[in-house]
Amino acid sequence: MIELRKAKLSDIPAMQELVKKEVADGVILKRSDDEVATNIRSYVLVFKENVLVGYAALHIHSPELSEIRSLIVSPEARGLGAGKNIVEYCKNEAKELGLKEILVLTYIADFFKKLDFVEIEKEKIPEHKIWLDCVKCIHFPICNEISLIYKL
Repeated sequence: MIELRKAKLSDIPAMQELVKKEVADGVILKRSDDEVATNIRSYVLVFKENVLVGYAALHIHSPELSEIRSLIVSPEARGLGAGKNIVEYCKNEAKELGLKEILVLTYIADFFKKLDFVEIEKEKIPEHKIWLDCVKCIHFPICNEISLIYKL
């Protein structure tokens, strides 16, 4: 059985450990402990038998646009609905906040398409997103991620 809850500051070490390989591989953007702490209210975590197996953050860009960031599910928990539950939680939270769209940049576009996200051209991504986050990526400026949007 999986359980979702909002992140706590005490979760940061386990979160960083879970994402370490994907950060090293350049699949997920590295975020410092301080950056995670500053944005701790954005994170939702998923546990299986009291062990952290995944998380993501719902980051707000503007009164209309949010982004699901750093979605990670441990290999042993994939296929159990953990990722889907995290995304659905973020969708509900965005709706409650009155947001209009959720953006994702991902290498797993098919996963998000199954959850009703639609692919968009990268040129439609807000410019401040590129300069604040993408320049930190080891792949910048050659980006292979696919951009998708979900309309609430």
